[in-house]
Amino acid sequence: MLRNLRYKVLALIAAFGLWGVSHSTSSVERGFDIPVVPANVPEELVITGQSTDAVNIRVRGTNAALRRLSVAELEYPVDLAGARPGNTEREVEPAAALTLPRGAQIVSRSPASLEFTLERESTRAVKVRPDLDGQPAPGFLIGEVTVTPPRVRIAGARSEVLRLSEVLTETIDLTGADAPLERQVRALPGGLHVWLDGVQEVVVRVDVLPEPPPEPAPEPAAPKRGGKGKT
Repeated sequence: MLRNLRYKVLALIAAFGLWGVSHSTSSVERGFDIPVVPANVPEELVITGQSTDAVNIRVRGTNAALRRLSVAELEYPVDLAGARPGNTEREVEPAAALTLPRGAQIVSRSPASLEFTLERESTRAVKVRPDLDGQPAPGFLIGEVTVTPPRVRIAGARSEVLRLSEVLTETIDLTGADAPLERQVRALPGGLHVWLDGVQEVVVRVDVLPEPPPEPAPEPAAPKRGGKGKT
């Protein structure tokens, strides 16, 4: 009886071992989204659009191989060296760009190609306009507002740079203010493909002054004297 139980336990262990071996060596297939990372963009150009932000690949391999695959560390680089303004297409070849664990291979990818839109870069100096919000304390008003420096240089896609004549600052809250304020805030260029070229912050000074006293009401005019009486 004891001997039979021992044989059964050994058989069960052997079965689990065989299952584990077959499970680890059997081929499975999984899909992954890999972020697209443009590389070697010409200095005078700016990417203003791309057909997708990620490439989907399907990988086939053993469970052990796929467990060793660190998807978080994968990215798909796209070489844009030599690109010109306008649309540029690049074929997706993940097998040449991605390093996979032994026992894993890429069986398909989507999309088959990527398209990028590039535009010439331009720079320009524009005015800085402070973004003021809220009202001073009762009895006070906003006086002169100054920005130092009054202008900053922006850079980016030429079409967007030429459309901008000014940039806003971060919002400055004036609610309840009863004295002059001075804040160091960031300039915000706005636009999707525009950035600050150089100075990132400006100093905004807002004069908060007491309201002038109301002017006295004019004295009522003296009644006019009547003319000559009737005889």
